[in-house]
Order: sequence, then C-alpha cells, then structure tokens
Amino acid sequence: MGKRKPTNKYYFSVEGEAEQWYLKWLQDLINNTEESACKVSIDCPVKKNPLKHAKSLTVTRKIEVYHFFDYESDEPIHVQGFQDTLANMKKAEKLGKQIKYKSGYSNFTFDLWIILHMADCNVSYTHRKQYITPINKVFGEKFENMDEYKHEDNFSKRFKRWRLVNLT
Repeated sequence: MGKRKPTNKYYFSVEGEAEQWYLKWLQDLINNTEESACKVSIDCPVKKNPLKHAKSLTVTRKIEVYHFFDYESDEPIHVQGFQDTLANMKKAEKLGKQIKYKSGYSNFTFDLWIILHMADCNVSYTHRKQYITPINKVFGEKFENMDEYKHEDNFSKRFKRWRLVNLT
C-alpha cells in the first residue's frame, strides 16, 4: 500500500464555467497522477463578483483566493467590468476575513488561453467569436460557433486529448 499523500487546498473564484471545468480537470489530473507529491482540493465556484464570493467564505486562517476573469475587449462596458472586478477584489481584502485576492485574467478570454497552450498563434484576433477556427483546428472539431463549443462534455473530451498531446 502506498504512502498517503497530503492534500493542499486552493481557493479560486471564476467568472465562467470554462475556467471552472478547467480547474476541476486539473484537480483530477493531479490527483490521479502517481508521481504527484500531494493531492489537491480546488474550490472554484463560478462567482463573477469577488466581493460576493469573499462574503460567502467562512475562513479560520489566512487564505489566498485567485480570481480568474477575462478582459473581453476594449469596449467601454468590458473595460468598466474589468475595473469593477479589480475594485471588488480590493474591497474583498478589507472585509477582515484574512483573505488575500490575486488576479488571473485572460486577454481576451480563457478560450484564447486554451488555444495558446495547444498551438502557436501568430495572428491577431479582434473579437472572441474568431476563436472558433483555431479551436476547431487544434482539437480536430467542426463547431459552428462558440456557443456550440462551450459545453462541459466537449471540454472534458478536449482536456483528455490535451493531456495526451502535452505528454507526448
């Protein structure tokens, strides 16, 4: 019987389901890898507002919470949303709950981050709807649009392929 591995807990709040699916996949990958030094527990609810998430947490020690969110575009509504998220992270740290917030954001979206892990990307995209072509290419799919692509079962299949590609 193998030695019992310690479990490290990590806290996130994520703005969308894609980020949550990725983190849960990563948790399973680490926990099912014999060579890993520890097990991990990843707490990653979909909470667009980090202040609301911090208010819902019950903590008894200092923790770091990583908030994953997107810088969607230079359109005023998206710039304001990005600035509001940063402001809410600062407010969350001042609640007196021993929470330190750290940001992890994607320019433009998490989908581009996934593409960049799978292939060289030497072109400029001006809108997130343009990601469907490289997504189809790197995963050998034929999604017609981003809405068709963004489903948990599709992500699970791609993450399995991603692991195979990155391990070879």
